[in-house]
Amino acid sequence: MPADHPHRSITGVILAGGRSRRMDGTDKALLPLAGQALLTHIIAALRPQVDTLILNSNRPADGYAQFGLPVIADSLPDQPGPLAGLLSALQASTSELVLSVPCDTPDLPADLVARMHAELERTGADVCSVSDGERLHAAIMLVRRSTLPALQNYLAAGQRKVQDWLRAQPHCVADFSDQPAAFSNINTPQELQALEQRFARHEC
Repeated sequence: MPADHPHRSITGVILAGGRSRRMDGTDKALLPLAGQALLTHIIAALRPQVDTLILNSNRPADGYAQFGLPVIADSLPDQPGPLAGLLSALQASTSELVLSVPCDTPDLPADLVARMHAELERTGADVCSVSDGERLHAAIMLVRRSTLPALQNYLAAGQRKVQDWLRAQPHCVADFSDQPAAFSNINTPQELQALEQRFARHEC
């Protein structure tokens, strides 16, 4: 169990349930970066920080067998977005806290969970997200299990926007303006190429 939060159980969920429209439907989790799949980089970053790690994907689970993670699909139909993955993780987990991260952010900070957890405890909020100093990365969230009914109701009402749900909860934001590049994500082939160049220069 991670030493930074011995009094809490945290499940991490890597969100890979989207359709990847801007990448022509390619499974972003399996895209190669510096000789390894994006998912491999994220697993390496998160394993020391959480107690349990799972993957949310709506693709066949056997495609991820090499990574050794439990795979859960959305419990809602039609792949309604990142919040559906978070919902499935909250439903599947018994942890008091669930951390969600997207599968296209491969350079996450080693102290991500420690700083988010500290801010959640300091403020007493129900949800903590992160900011790189300029932009809120709303899909990266540390969420209390008690938010499950609110999330179910939000999605049942046909709502999908992550930031809108976040702002409707008692929430806080962990400041990572000291390492903004850690939250670089990949939505296009050009962004993947740029991150590949950063890794080649050992900037990650």
